Amino acid sequence: MTCPHSLTTEARNTPVSSRTLLTPRLKGMVLLLLAILVWGANWPVMKAGLGHVTPVWFSASRFALGALCLFLLQLLTGTLYRPSRGDVPLLLSVGLLQMLAFTLLGALAMTDIPAGRSAVLAYTTPLWVTPLAVLVFRERLVPRQLLGAALGMFGVAVLFNPLTLDWNNASLVRANLMLLIASACWALCILHLRYAKVRATAYQLAPWQMLVATVPLLALARIVEGPFTGDGSVAFWQIILFVGPLATAFCFCAVNAASMWLPATSMSLAMLGVPLVGLMSSVFWLGETLSASLIAGVLAISAGVLLAIVKTRAKATS
Repeated sequence: MTCPHSLTTEARNTPVSSRTLLTPRLKGMVLLLLAILVWGANWPVMKAGLGHVTPVWFSASRFALGALCLFLLQLLTGTLYRPSRGDVPLLLSVGLLQMLAFTLLGALAMTDIPAGRSAVLAYTTPLWVTPLAVLVFRERLVPRQLLGAALGMFGVAVLFNPLTLDWNNASLVRANLMLLIASACWALCILHLRYAKVRATAYQLAPWQMLVATVPLLALARIVEGPFTGDGSVAFWQIILFVGPLATAFCFCAVNAASMWLPATSMSLAMLGVPLVGLMSSVFWLGETLSASLIAGVLAISAGVLLAIVKTRAKATS
């Protein structure tokens, strides 16, 4: 057993954070935790934003501002990256599926569904990621991960019970389906990011991916909703400034970086923390009802997330 005094002078002089704390897995967990908190709070913020601008223009504004922030930051710091041909698949999958499709479908659905429940349905990614990761990419699940997945999915099932859905309400059914499709789009991106062989970092690719999302969103907004619909109020700009630089520029970089460092199954399970925060934020800020089924679902999701995080941390420190 090595005595602490037997460490080399170089090792003793190395900051603790450089030796132990800043492992890729731990950095991924820290970034993921911050993104979960911000993205969860972002659901009631987006719901409020839809009172000031229409859904497609809202989505386009979000990514336009997020891309602008990152391009300016990288230009000022001299870190702007020029994508290569090998980066194109990730630019397209993240830009079109994770950013454009997920965000737009979520915004459209929230015009008919409360923000809290929208967050829950949008983050049903384990329903898609876990079987694909196991069957296609041969990820192996230990008992703790299996229990976490089961608890997380049970929580989602409690909150979204198709037996209680009013199938005669076309707009409600459509909104639920859009959120499930959004979830599937993100699941594909989680797997792509985890298994793609790419040299560029998430930070380097993010502004270009946001540009890929922004261009078609701007065209779609002009065609579908006409001229820009934002009301220009103080509340509108407060919401856009939160959603653009923080919930978009920072969070997408953080989550995509974490996706490259953490197992896809643990990643998708931990992301169930977003609807947990979203539900609590919606109840607190928007006065949405906290029913018995809501509480049961939240508790199950929380337990599943905790098991996923503990497993990842255990592997990181082993």
